[in-house]
Amino acid sequence: MRITKFGHACVRIEHAGTTVVVDPGAFSDPSAFAGAGAVLITHEHFDHFEEARLRAALEADPALRVWTNSAVAAQLDGVAQRVTVVGEGDAFEVGGPGGLAVSVHGEWHAEIHPDIPRVRNIGFLFDGRLFHPGDSFTLPPQAVDTLLLPIAAPWSKGAEVVDYVREAAPRRAVPVHEAVLSPIGFAVQTRLVGPQGPGVGAELTVLAEGESLELG
Repeated sequence: MRITKFGHACVRIEHAGTTVVVDPGAFSDPSAFAGAGAVLITHEHFDHFEEARLRAALEADPALRVWTNSAVAAQLDGVAQRVTVVGEGDAFEVGGPGGLAVSVHGEWHAEIHPDIPRVRNIGFLFDGRLFHPGDSFTLPPQAVDTLLLPIAAPWSKGAEVVDYVREAAPRRAVPVHEAVLSPIGFAVQTRLVGPQGPGVGAELTVLAEGESLELG
C-alpha cells in the first residue's frame, strides 16, 4: 500500500491496482484525482469536500465513483447513481473483489462549539491497517499500522491529540489537517506528538505535500 499526501486532509491511496482519494477539499491539490477510481469523503465541510471540483472530476472520468455519508450525497444531485451512501458499520471493496477493503466507523464531527451544530462525519479503515478519522477522534476498531492524525483543528487542543494517539495505539501516526497552522505552529504540534513530547507510543512520520509513503 502506498499513500501520498495532497494537502490538508487529502490523501491518495494506491493498493492492489486500485487508487482511492480521500477528502479532496478546497485546500487540496486537484491533481489528487488523477488516475483515481474512487473518491471517499468523510463529511461536508469545504476543506474536505469541494463540490465543484468533485463534479468536474466526475465529468472528466465516467468511471469515477464516490462513497460518502448521506449529507454529502444529498449535495450531489444529478450524479446520484455514481454515489454510494455509507455509515457506521458498513464495509465495501473498491476495485471489486481483491481490491481495497474499506470499513466505515464513527457518526459525528467533533464539537467545534456548543453553538455550532454538529454535522455527520465518518472515518474509513483501509485494508484493516490505515485509518482516516475525518474531523473526529473516532477510534479505529482495532490497533492499526498507520493513523492519519488530525494534527490541529478548531475543535481540538494539543492534549486531546496526544491522548487520541495513545488510545488509538497505531504503530505510526502521519499528521494531516495542518492547513489551519502556520509553519511555526505545525512545528510546535508535531513536536508535541513526536519523540520530544510527552510520549504517544507511535512513530511520527511527517509527509510534505506530494510526498509518498510505502506501508508495506
